[in-house]
Amino acid sequence: MPTVFWDTQGVIIVDLLSRGKTVNSDSYIDTLKRLRARILRVRPDMDIGNVLLLHDNARLHTSIRPREKIASFGWTTLPFLSYSPDLTPSDYHLFGHMKQGLRGKHYQNDEEVKNAVKTWMKEQPIQLYEARMHALVKRWNVALGKAVTMLRNRNLVP
Repeated sequence: MPTVFWDTQGVIIVDLLSRGKTVNSDSYIDTLKRLRARILRVRPDMDIGNVLLLHDNARLHTSIRPREKIASFGWTTLPFLSYSPDLTPSDYHLFGHMKQGLRGKHYQNDEEVKNAVKTWMKEQPIQLYEARMHALVKRWNVALGKAVTMLRNRNLVP
């Protein structure tokens, strides 16, 4: 299972879980540490203290230890709006394109699949990542606006 962090310039890091392993708080914290190190290396002009993360509400994303690690980096996690599958960044905005690109190909083992995934991501033009990120931001703003309107209609926010 891949965990992918990307921005308008492309993929920053792909973390591929080995067969039989499960993602938990410890493994996610390790991924976050690798992500931070990778950002420093591949995005030297990025303000490392101004990273925005948008991921779903999976337990490992919302549990205390990963949230504490994210906060210790000075990063912000944007709220995930439930019932909005088009706001799951990689699932909706990246993996669909990847599945189309890899469709019909056959692989002998897990390593070949991992290499094909990484190669596909590296070969994509920056314009794909820019377009998908802009689409994500647009959809997120629309969904957030709808959520705020709903809360106002219920007198839950001013």
